[in-house]
Amino acid sequence: MDAVRVALLREVLAGTEWPATTRRFAGVLRSSVVPQGGGLLLVGTEEYEPWHLAAHLVDEAAWSGLPELAPTLVRHRVRPGGPAHLGVGLARLAAAGRGETLLLVAPGRPGAGLLERVHDARRAGATVLALDGGHPEVHGLAHEALTVADDELDLDTVQHLVSAAAGENCLPGARGRWRFQDRLSRLVDQLTSPPPGRW
Repeated sequence: MDAVRVALLREVLAGTEWPATTRRFAGVLRSSVVPQGGGLLLVGTEEYEPWHLAAHLVDEAAWSGLPELAPTLVRHRVRPGGPAHLGVGLARLAAAGRGETLLLVAPGRPGAGLLERVHDARRAGATVLALDGGHPEVHGLAHEALTVADDELDLDTVQHLVSAAAGENCLPGARGRWRFQDRLSRLVDQLTSPPPGRW
């Protein structure tokens, strides 16, 4: 989803909690993946693989000049002979530790095996974040969680908002100047807002 569509989506959602909530969560994500850290691990459930979020975060990492936002997609099933970026299995979670961030995307309840691996990563010092459907087991493991459990938005839409906000240089504490995409997003917001009262 490009910057213009994200801006329009934010406009549609104005007056709801979603724009601020997704920006806050994106700020936590961004601040947890530091340049000298071990990187961002992205894992879903056995039934749901967040490859779309991985692709958007890779794009945001490139556009924002923050390579640490580019995740390693950890997969439940790895096909032999596939591309290297799709060849990281669950064993990678066993090596997760201090300086790394693990983002769990779980629309449904994660299996016990995955929860145990995430728990082990947290005990080893990894920061655990979650985008989920409001499962108590996930919230018990996550340092920060964003629940998508109402009928207003689906998980895919929230992932678009989070990934776009993670790449914005206007987040509190962000480094550098506003990038072109952020300026374009602000311009679209201004052009599509109602005119001032004097008109």
